[in-house]
Amino acid sequence: MLPYQTLEEAALALGRNLTLAERLWYNYSAQKSDFLLYSHNALFMILVFSLVPLPCAFMELSQSKRMAKFKIQPDIKRSFSDMFNCYKHVMKMLAFVLGPLQFVSFPAIKWLGIHTSLPLPSLWEVLSQLLVYFLIEDYASYWFHRLLLHSQWGYHKIHYVHHEYRASFGFTALYTHWAEILIFGIPTFLGPAMVPCHMITLCLWTSLRLVEAIEAHNGFEFPWSPTKFIPFCVGAGYHDYHHYVGGQSQSNFGSVFTYCDFIYGTNKGYRHRKQALEKLKDK
Repeated sequence: MLPYQTLEEAALALGRNLTLAERLWYNYSAQKSDFLLYSHNALFMILVFSLVPLPCAFMELSQSKRMAKFKIQPDIKRSFSDMFNCYKHVMKMLAFVLGPLQFVSFPAIKWLGIHTSLPLPSLWEVLSQLLVYFLIEDYASYWFHRLLLHSQWGYHKIHYVHHEYRASFGFTALYTHWAEILIFGIPTFLGPAMVPCHMITLCLWTSLRLVEAIEAHNGFEFPWSPTKFIPFCVGAGYHDYHHYVGGQSQSNFGSVFTYCDFIYGTNKGYRHRKQALEKLKDK
């Protein structure tokens, strides 16, 4: 809850007039508790997860011939029942894991300095923090994914759930064991813990990270995908190979970027397969 009773009081405290964005934020958040504002993070995650996979899901269900050439594993077809069962599983996980986690994590969020107050961060501050968060999350997730979830114990006890779908689609991005949500929550919040931000930036960060995860699992590789224009970015084709190989996969562990796989040599199988397919295409 903002410590100002009026817009004039907020402007006086800042020593300047409020920007349009700050006035909008004040009007929306002034009478809401910090916990309620933090809870928006879970709401945005549910909305993003429910809406972003739909275009590719419709392409899959319609079996459009125009879009079939972009499907990474065209021989595997998914039904509405497959997708709905996956969606239900994730919604249960979000309700029984993410919901309680909101209560447990809120004191830590406050202690770390993630705030709802004015002034709002500048665009440069938001973009620089998001870049830091993506880099930190990617590096930490690489090692969690490789050493823990693809160890013999981690895979057979936890990570096997996520690999039930060898040909992924958007809703499988969060199709996991409940423990995996907690495990990958650590890299996700590691960046904001190291570089505290505004609550708006936190919600934007978790939403963008989820959009990227959905894109990596959508089962289609489009030439116009944003990941095609971002250097070293994991795309759907890159991550699909990880699912295609299955439980024995020791390749393509990167969650956002590919540089860790390249540096530590865990994308050799993918690169060899890609080169072999390109040679066959040339012939």
